[in-house]
Amino acid sequence: MVEKQKLYIGTGEVKERPGEVEGGYVTRLGEQFYCIRNYDRMPPFFMSVVSSSDHWMYISSTGGLSAGRTNAESALFPYYTDDKITENHANTGPLTVLRVIRGDRIHLWEPFSARYDGLYSCQRSLYKNICGNTLIFEETNTDLGLTFAYAWRSSEKYGFIRTCWLTNDSTEACEVELLDGLQNILPYGTTSGTQNVFSNLLNAYKRNELEPRTGLGMFGLSSTLTDLAEPSESLKATVVWQMGLAPAGYLLSTNQVDGFCRRGRIDPETDVCGQRGAYLVNASFALKPAAVQEWNIVADVNQDASQVAALIRTLAETPDKLLADLRHDIEKGTSDLVAIVASADGLQESGDRLSTAHHFSNVLFNVMRGGIFADNYTVSRDDLLDFVETRNRPIGASQRKFFASLPEKISYRDLVERAATTKSPDLERLCYEYLPLTFSRRHGDPSRPWNQFSINLRNPDGTQRLDYQGNWRDIFQNWEPLACSYPEFVEGMICKFLNATTADGYNPYRVTRDGIEWEVPAPEDPWANIGYWSDHQIIYLQKLLEISSRVHPGRLEAMLERRIFSHANVPYRIKEYAALLEDWYDTIVFDRELDQRV
Repeated sequence: MVEKQKLYIGTGEVKERPGEVEGGYVTRLGEQFYCIRNYDRMPPFFMSVVSSSDHWMYISSTGGLSAGRTNAESALFPYYTDDKITENHANTGPLTVLRVIRGDRIHLWEPFSARYDGLYSCQRSLYKNICGNTLIFEETNTDLGLTFAYAWRSSEKYGFIRTCWLTNDSTEACEVELLDGLQNILPYGTTSGTQNVFSNLLNAYKRNELEPRTGLGMFGLSSTLTDLAEPSESLKATVVWQMGLAPAGYLLSTNQVDGFCRRGRIDPETDVCGQRGAYLVNASFALKPAAVQEWNIVADVNQDASQVAALIRTLAETPDKLLADLRHDIEKGTSDLVAIVASADGLQESGDRLSTAHHFSNVLFNVMRGGIFADNYTVSRDDLLDFVETRNRPIGASQRKFFASLPEKISYRDLVERAATTKSPDLERLCYEYLPLTFSRRHGDPSRPWNQFSINLRNPDGTQRLDYQGNWRDIFQNWEPLACSYPEFVEGMICKFLNATTADGYNPYRVTRDGIEWEVPAPEDPWANIGYWSDHQIIYLQKLLEISSRVHPGRLEAMLERRIFSHANVPYRIKEYAALLEDWYDTIVFDRELDQRV
């Protein structure tokens, strides 16, 4: 047997990564997590971190990520595809540099950095909780006797929270000089198109400022990008702040990172223009044996002047209260998420933890696509009227007496029964089709350019917004199990299905609360193919009909004779039969005149 040769970098021997990949359940932060030990020995994989609010996060096992609120146009980090997110982990997202002083030596360590592979004996672990709203990266450096971990979590009030822990596993104390934070932070007003096409031009408009009293970082644009001769102010900002470290200074760019690695010093930055945004805090502290240093980096998008001023005042005057409120809101987000899943029968109790976790995840992603009913079978009169006036203004005007006669809250079944007494087929159709759903968003991720998403949970005044949207297949696939949890709505789902179907028996591209959407041909865009399908029709409708027949015997038969259904006027037209025979690859004509009229 040939003896394995040792490998060196400089004078140091390259160390092999210990252990095999293994997984199992552990308890952490008072919750059940699934842990993958030595995950870095696997090929990089992609994950999502969810929330009960409008946060979205796509993250790679390399640590690279994209995140934001509502949609891709309100991003904290650039909205790139899977491959770019995975590869850009060294330039986007968390950055941690440690100078560890033990005795007369200073050890430089950057946890999770590929530049240090083989230089230390390290083990990496990845933890995700059952709810899917907390993800923890952990690296244990046995040579230095330290463990660094950070968790991504969210708060409806405060945005995204990165909580960090540095633990001294050694029996000896050490001194730590730290530079930690976030890099490639996007300012407010940066669209996904700008990020991907005009990224370098965008940098020229960036302004990164620090509020020196509180250490609040503000990331905005000197003006919005335009080539027009007109005022174009950018009046909101992305904000980042920290709690838990006694800062020696802050950086708003990554220009001094290498200098800190070599010298352990920085020249604090308070105003940086024309460069990518970063928020890096410099601190020094002693770490006794078994001691843990904890801190939080908090970031949020789309903050206006009054919100920034209020945050500065809170950071300056009541930081302890702010930290307690932050922790409470994180916990509330988890309990709210559990309640959402519970309302769709997603909670199980079983000896098979993997199976119950899988069911929780399935139901969670099901309701994220199809939505969840906001208040069981209760209908809000005001929201119903808003829906009707959006869908059919003449009915909203002609039936004012009907809407005025409704109580503020009414059950869905009582509503459709009342509508039937008006002898107005359009009103009855709209009342059946009204589905008070929330939490829905189109099924999308950064690697699917044709699947956009928008998580619309709040109105501008902060009140709850009822909304749903999704591709045809996603909506009706996910409504099938939802109908089992809310069977009284199944006939409304059937009405939505039939009313969104064309007279030819085909379906449009997307289904939303406001109606339907279809693709418009764009010859210059290879992805803009019009979709006109019938293969989705039979099975989805059949499943909804089966549920109705099972839970409401006779109701379908009674509806068959009611003239309360319509067809969708999608501007696609099937060619004449002779033309189909001539070229069966080109069978649909797009009616541009009808498209404009609609």
